[in-house]
Amino acid sequence: MVTLKIVQVGDPVLRQRARALTRDEIGSPAIQELIVRMRDTMRDAPGVGLAAPQIGESLQLVVIEDPPQLQAGLSPAQLAERERAAVAFHVLINPVLTIETDQQIAAYEGCLSFAGFSMIVPRWRRVRVEALDEHGEPVVKTASGWYARILQHEIDHLRGVVCCDRMEPRTLTTQDNHLRYWRTMPVDAVLAALGPMPADAQ
Repeated sequence: MVTLKIVQVGDPVLRQRARALTRDEIGSPAIQELIVRMRDTMRDAPGVGLAAPQIGESLQLVVIEDPPQLQAGLSPAQLAERERAAVAFHVLINPVLTIETDQQIAAYEGCLSFAGFSMIVPRWRRVRVEALDEHGEPVVKTASGWYARILQHEIDHLRGVVCCDRMEPRTLTTQDNHLRYWRTMPVDAVLAALGPMPADAQ
C-alpha cells in the first residue's frame, strides 16, 4: 500500500475548480494508479471519501466507500437517524450533482483536509449524481441521507469548496471535544445549547 499526503485547509489547490478528465486520460496508467493510491489513502486515513484536490491533484475525480467497520461505533438508532448504511467502493469522475429535494439535514461531519475537527453542516437530503466510473463508463447514483452527504462533500471539493464554508460556525469543535461533549446529543439540542452569536459580538 502506497498512501499519498492529504493536503490541509489553506493549500491553494483546495480552492481551485478542478478540471475534467478526458476518456483517454481515464484509461491511462497514471490515472488508474492514482485511483488505487487514492483508495488506499482513504482507507488508511480512515475516511469515507477522498477527492483528487485533497491529494494535490486538481482533477474531477473522487473515491467513496463507507464500509461497515466505520459504522461500528454507532448504535442502530444513530444509524437510522443519519440514514447511514454501508456503501461499496466506487469511483466518480466528472460528476454532475442535482438536488432532488427541498429538505436539508444538519449533521456533524469532518474532513480529511481539516484534520482533527468536526462541525455541523446542513446538506440536501437527496441528490442524484451523473458521472463516469474508473473505466470511463456512465454511472448514475441516487442517494439520500448519509450517502447523499458524502457525495455533496466530495463533489464540493471539486469546486473549491470545503465543509467549513457551509458549516454552522459556532459548532466547530475538535474531534476530541465532539466525542466528549456533543456526540450523543441531537443536532437541534447542540444548536440550542450553543445559541446564536451574541448581538454585541457581530
